[in-house]
Amino acid sequence: MKLHFLKTQIPENIKAEDWTQWGWQMRHSLTSSTDFSNYIQLSPSEIMGLTQGKSIFNVRVTPYYMNLIENSVNGPIRRMVIPQAEELNPGKQSMLDPLGERKNNPVARVIHRYSDRALFLVTDFCSVYCRYCTRKHFTGQEQSLAKSTEYQIALEYFRTHTGLREVIISGGDPLTLADAQLDRILTDLRSIEHIEIIRIGTRMPVVCPMRITPELTFIFRKHKPVYLMTHFNHPKEITAEAAAALELLVDSGVPVMNQLVLLNGVNNHPAIIQALSRRLLFLRVKPYYMFQCDPSLGTDHLRTSVEDSLSIQRELWGHLSGLAMPTLSLDIPNGGGKATLVPDFQIEHQGSRRVFAGWDGVTCEYISPAVASILKPLDVDDYRDEWERTKNAKY
Repeated sequence: MKLHFLKTQIPENIKAEDWTQWGWQMRHSLTSSTDFSNYIQLSPSEIMGLTQGKSIFNVRVTPYYMNLIENSVNGPIRRMVIPQAEELNPGKQSMLDPLGERKNNPVARVIHRYSDRALFLVTDFCSVYCRYCTRKHFTGQEQSLAKSTEYQIALEYFRTHTGLREVIISGGDPLTLADAQLDRILTDLRSIEHIEIIRIGTRMPVVCPMRITPELTFIFRKHKPVYLMTHFNHPKEITAEAAAALELLVDSGVPVMNQLVLLNGVNNHPAIIQALSRRLLFLRVKPYYMFQCDPSLGTDHLRTSVEDSLSIQRELWGHLSGLAMPTLSLDIPNGGGKATLVPDFQIEHQGSRRVFAGWDGVTCEYISPAVASILKPLDVDDYRDEWERTKNAKY
């Protein structure tokens, strides 16, 4: 059965030619309890979150995405973007900078944790501020594009660190910048010979799909290879408009991958993850990561337990194609990097003999070969210098 995606209803008092312009969506974003009250009846918890929670993290939602929000206070999309009183509670673990980015911040706007890749924080502005955001120490000040001096210092850092192979353009959301600004950033990065891959992290195809235009995809093609990392958390977010945006990207030769965050009361069930992953794959988007929610300020009520997350992954393991299966991962707080979580299928190990029980109970042994000596690949020296330069990159 072919999948179909529902088109959102444009409010009667808004012209279609306005609604479909991403600039109009930015200018008319909702930022206050008064704005939200025009769409939904706010609960006492939400009113408290909106009035007091702004001191923790800014509030902003596009009219398009607001149109997807449910009437129920526990609706999955509503839980992701409308602050609640629970945000004001510190919880078991509450960190302003859970990934330790500040200590891996060699110059302004650059996060360099892994040897071969670095983040370029080109803006701190997002069109929608997700309540579980991991970068509350930076995002939400709404200063838009980086200052010229910071921008040039960041570029010089990328030029002088020749072990870098990849730059991830992030923020905030880079696609809130104008086409000309994005073109300039990509041009500047492409002028650096050792930068091979450019990634762009964005939630705009989810919260403002009208941002994806033929003009934008032309810019991406011009500076290829550019990979787009998007962030769908729930099947309801894949509307007909979002599906069209994703198909425009991949039809234009832009690889798109999705990173979801497991969230309590939003998507923490295998049925929801399966539906999301299958719909994305149908649209030629690779489900890439399934992240454990970081212990950012005010997120305890949104975080799932590791046990719950592992249970979801294990149940999906034998019933979801590997193409559609995202990798479950946890970011070790304080800058420890990603730790991949996988079901443990090994039930016995002795010497070269290992016994495994598969997802459906099939059990068998695997015996490691008795290799007399390790044979070095004949042509390894052809690639050693490249490997050492990357591995030993200073960061």
